[in-house]
Amino acid sequence: MIELRNIEADLDRFRGRLLAAAVFVLVGFGLLAARLVWLQVWRHDELSTQAEANRISVVPVVPNRGLILDRNGIVLATNYSAYTLEITPSRLDGDAEAVIEQLSRIVDIQPRDRRRYKRLLEESKSFESLPIRTKLADDEVARFMAQRFRFPGVDVRARLFRNYPLGETGAHLIGYIGRINQTEKKAIEDWDEERQANYKGTDYIGKLGLEQSYEEELHGATGFEEVETSAGGRAVRRLSSHGATPGNTLRLSVDIKLQALVEEMFGQRRGALVAIDPRNGEVLALVSKPTFDPNLFVDGIDADSWRELNESIDKPLLNRALRGTYPPGSTFKPFMAMAALNTGKRSPSTIIHDGGSYQFGNHLFRSHGDHGLGAVDMTRSIVKSSNVYYYSLANELGVDLMHEQLSPMGFGRKTGIDIEGELTGLLPSTEWKRRYYRRPEQQKWYAGETISLGIGQGYNNFTALQLASATATLVSGGERYLPRLVRDIENVMTRERKRVASEAQPPLAYRPEHVDLIRRAMHGVTQEGTSVRSFVGAPYKTGGKTGTAQAVSIKANEKYNASKMEEHQRDHSLYIAFAPVEAPTVALAVIIENAGFGSEAAAPIARRVFDYLLLGLVPSPQDMALTQQGKAGAPVGKQRLADEWPLPGMASATLQVVPNPIKVARGGPR
Repeated sequence: MIELRNIEADLDRFRGRLLAAAVFVLVGFGLLAARLVWLQVWRHDELSTQAEANRISVVPVVPNRGLILDRNGIVLATNYSAYTLEITPSRLDGDAEAVIEQLSRIVDIQPRDRRRYKRLLEESKSFESLPIRTKLADDEVARFMAQRFRFPGVDVRARLFRNYPLGETGAHLIGYIGRINQTEKKAIEDWDEERQANYKGTDYIGKLGLEQSYEEELHGATGFEEVETSAGGRAVRRLSSHGATPGNTLRLSVDIKLQALVEEMFGQRRGALVAIDPRNGEVLALVSKPTFDPNLFVDGIDADSWRELNESIDKPLLNRALRGTYPPGSTFKPFMAMAALNTGKRSPSTIIHDGGSYQFGNHLFRSHGDHGLGAVDMTRSIVKSSNVYYYSLANELGVDLMHEQLSPMGFGRKTGIDIEGELTGLLPSTEWKRRYYRRPEQQKWYAGETISLGIGQGYNNFTALQLASATATLVSGGERYLPRLVRDIENVMTRERKRVASEAQPPLAYRPEHVDLIRRAMHGVTQEGTSVRSFVGAPYKTGGKTGTAQAVSIKANEKYNASKMEEHQRDHSLYIAFAPVEAPTVALAVIIENAGFGSEAAAPIARRVFDYLLLGLVPSPQDMALTQQGKAGAPVGKQRLADEWPLPGMASATLQVVPNPIKVARGGPR
């Protein structure tokens, strides 16, 4: 049977299909053409920029961090360049552990390097470059570069490292830098765009001390480079660059040789010393012992070193000058005397009978050794350190009037020093007690609590910085300055210096005759009082006041016996001092923890400080050893010129000194 086909119908269907296909093709080409016009014409500029960006990478150029120098130009913090082996986790070809294991066959990778890398990986993002080994030797760099093709995502980079050439000396005031952590990254994200941009490519930031407080001055301005890259993302050539601006140089008021001298005299003992120029508030030394090596933190401290520092009973990471609070003991008496004179509660000639104890209600407040001093006026009360005189004075003044008079001197408040972390200490008042305690019976101030405040005990707790600052205010006749560690800031590009002047505060209205009386009484302490032994033969006149403060409370009827107590429970040794008496150029406070009487441990260190600042001398080796043991009296042996004395642990020839055009005459702080 023959099937008849309708040729015309088939042709019509074919033509329809052909037409549909043609229309489809034309529409497709039309869409492609429209897309081409859209991309090549309308979005040409935008896409051209993106294409250029794919070809050109903008790489931040991290600036050199600024130097830190002491007042004489000795370098305390500097930088050096070294090679670092770094891993970018997102670009690794294979398991990270396997890659690190292979790398360890080429360069030396210790377990601590692996632990640090894991810690950084937890704190960072996968596309960030993280160090697996720092400070590579030249032969290690050569070995890796020869096999670099085997390790995609691993590279050698030149990095700047911070260095503290004097190690532990001045660590608490200089501080250190460390890798930026997540908390700091979040804080940076809250900054304005300009400040954020300045930290592009920056891995390290100031963590403590001046490195933290003057971070923006030290950091500098980040630059950038435009680099042509290959399809694999590797740099081919540099197209243009805008150099980074190095950070500014900080010149301190601190004399690092004096700082090192005091730290050496402390030996293994704990404590603090702060020396201030009362004429302008410049800090000449800020010592906290024990100390630590800040170089340990720059590259990430290892677990063993951190455990040793953090768990030590001596707390070497605690800045005792700013954050250690202590009862001032008898060093509080000159300030109490000025409060009495200023309020008219006592005149210089008022006589108080010191019979060895003071009865208040049913409680007997004892004096030194339970023996009395007899008739005592204000001058004798300071020279001989009469407790009874100040027990009765505290009762007459009352806690709130004491607070009103002593707070302006700087007690119980931050001094405003240009370094972070300062504590306020505690100068009590009835208002403070109401705020501090919750139970009504605790909030009430009892009259008996006032008595022990007069001799610097009870609730009184101050820092060494507060004691030094208050001493400077007292002996300068009420002149007040915010303490300053940085003397000036130098722009390394223009060499222009910006003076960081200590901000003057409104002076306290002390009468000159009252100030003169306190000065003469404190001078008497060094001539016939508790620190006479330490200042035998001194060719200058100095004033001071010793103090002994309880570290722990003892029972009312129990006598203090240091030999029966644990070392950490013994009394603290304190001394405040100034020199010269006629026109003070230095005021200081020394605190040695658990060292007993101030005349035995703290006063000898003050003598050595004055010998250095006023005479340019440092102790002989024999006297240095005695001072470290708390047994020194007057200097013994041959003293050395300070200019010829190298910093401990370093030959003088290795010191890096940046010339300082500021010249200071001998006879005042250098």
